[in-house]
Amino acid sequence: MAIEKIVVVDDEMMIRKALETQLRNKRYSVASTGDLKGARKILARDSFDLVFLDLRLPDGEGTDLLEEIMAKTDGPMVVMMTGYGSVESAVSCMQMGAFDYVVKPFSFDQIEVVVDKVASFDKMRRVTKYYVEESDSRSSDIVGESEAVKKLKTLVDKVAKTEASVLITGENGTGKELVARELYRNSMLSKEPYIRVNCAAISETLMESEFFGHERGAYTGATERREGRFELADGGTILLDEISEIAPSLQAKLLRVLQEWEFERVGGNKTIQVKVRVLATTNRDLTEEVSKGNFREDLYYRLNVFPIAVPPLRERGGDILLLANTFLERHARRHGIEKISFSKNCEKAIQSHNWPGNVRELENAVERAVILSDPGKKIEAELLGLGHLAGPVSSKESMPAGKDDDGVSSQIESMEEVEKRHIAKVLADCDGNRTHAAEKLGLNVRTLRNKIKQYSL
Repeated sequence: MAIEKIVVVDDEMMIRKALETQLRNKRYSVASTGDLKGARKILARDSFDLVFLDLRLPDGEGTDLLEEIMAKTDGPMVVMMTGYGSVESAVSCMQMGAFDYVVKPFSFDQIEVVVDKVASFDKMRRVTKYYVEESDSRSSDIVGESEAVKKLKTLVDKVAKTEASVLITGENGTGKELVARELYRNSMLSKEPYIRVNCAAISETLMESEFFGHERGAYTGATERREGRFELADGGTILLDEISEIAPSLQAKLLRVLQEWEFERVGGNKTIQVKVRVLATTNRDLTEEVSKGNFREDLYYRLNVFPIAVPPLRERGGDILLLANTFLERHARRHGIEKISFSKNCEKAIQSHNWPGNVRELENAVERAVILSDPGKKIEAELLGLGHLAGPVSSKESMPAGKDDDGVSSQIESMEEVEKRHIAKVLADCDGNRTHAAEKLGLNVRTLRNKIKQYSL
């Protein structure tokens, strides 16, 4: 969570105004006051991310307000301000919960460093807190009673308590990231950081910096030292989502980290040591990528200590309707809709559809149906929008199975054929530009690339 709103509490007007001006120049929203009474009023009327709090104020001690802030579950971070003679008191404030302190007179550079530290810590605190809360709220996110899912749950239970690296494979939309989160939530590291890296969403030029961080001045735009994902995950778990998308030039450096648990930041020469549990996902056959020379064999074996294959939805039988009803309940609650259910025809449509997009496609279809549903009425099959990918079709293509207008037997196209034809048409309209085509199709570029490969377009 970025730092956006800051309160400055100091009775020395010159210091207060100077700090307020500096922070506003950095585009923070700032409120300021010279006493505890004013600070309480400001904090009562809005939520803030950070408070710069003077230790001594005209109407009391800054520690009084610090205690009040620390008593709140989701209060702002606090940085104490003090003179040279009160450093011991400031340290005592940190023991009470203050994040840091600055000694007057301070420089603008000091303030920038402190705010950056607060932002980094607050982000990690919120991310970790989210996953801890998730782990307490539900016993499992893996829904299903089919044999394929029972086998999957057994594998997750067996490996979760270890620190072994796990390679999670499966088609797009099967829930690989959900399995990774389940491994984290049931591990001995569930109270430690859980850092996710979407390898397909980061450009090749920035990926090394994302993984290992950089020093100030390492490259144009690197104005401050930045910790990488492995450093942030130290002591916890890192998920390398779509590991197959990592450039060959970075694979050797990643292998070194997994073998030696050490690295250097970009532009730095200090060796940093970490200990991290690694989970990785991919929708590609990595053995095939190895044979093609696209993926290092030694890195593959380092990651593939414990492989888990997530089954596609079409292999999960009766789980399809169970999942549909789970999503129905979840999204009905989310959108404030009561007493909603599927009609019998809708249930049949759900069970007969092939679901090439797997669980993700099913959930999206159910949420769409919930939004379009009428109060008090059952959800009908047409609200699922299962034909939304079809492009313009001729009269023959749109006819139902049976006889066409020449009396020749015709057959409705499968969803895969409709999707393939529609993607091919959009690509042609965009002169082969995948970025533009992905925007028109409502897909991300990675998903479009996978579908192009799937359909051999």
